[in-house]
Amino acid sequence: MTNQPRHSPDASHAGHSGGPIRHSAVVHHDRGEVEAVQDALEAAMAACGYSKASLFAVRLSFQEGIANAFNHGHKHLPPHTPAKVEFAVTPAEVLIAIEDQGPGFKPDAVADCTLDENLEVPRGRGVMLIRAYMHEVRYNDNGNRVEMIFRAKPSA
Repeated sequence: MTNQPRHSPDASHAGHSGGPIRHSAVVHHDRGEVEAVQDALEAAMAACGYSKASLFAVRLSFQEGIANAFNHGHKHLPPHTPAKVEFAVTPAEVLIAIEDQGPGFKPDAVADCTLDENLEVPRGRGVMLIRAYMHEVRYNDNGNRVEMIFRAKPSA
C-alpha cells in the first residue's frame, strides 16, 4: 500500500479562466498525504488570485477540519482508516468538504469555547476557528461531513 493520496481521475486544474479547479483525494492520517492536499488547495487558490490572508484563513480551517476528522471522527477506528477530501476553487469562492468514517457528532452540542465557563475545556476550538474564518459551514445529518465555504471579497 502506498502512502500517497488517491486522487480522483476527474481532478482538473483548469485554472480560473477555464472553470473551477477541482480536487478529490482519499487521505490517511499521514502528514505527507494531508500536506499534498493542502498544497494542491493553496496552489488552486493562488491560481485564482486569493490574498495571503485568504490563504491563511482557508489553510487554518482545512487543518482544523482534517484534524477533527482524524482525532475525533476516527477516534475509535483503526489508525489506517482514510478520510475523503474534496475541494473546488473559483475566483469567487472556495468549497472544501471533509468526510470521515466515524459515527459523527452534533455540531450544536459543541460548547462555546469562548465562554468563561468553557475556557479550560479542551474541546471546541477547531469548530470555533472554522466558523470564525469561513463564510459558511455546514454538516451532514450524521455529523461526519463538513462543508466549508470561503468567499472572496468583491473588488472595489
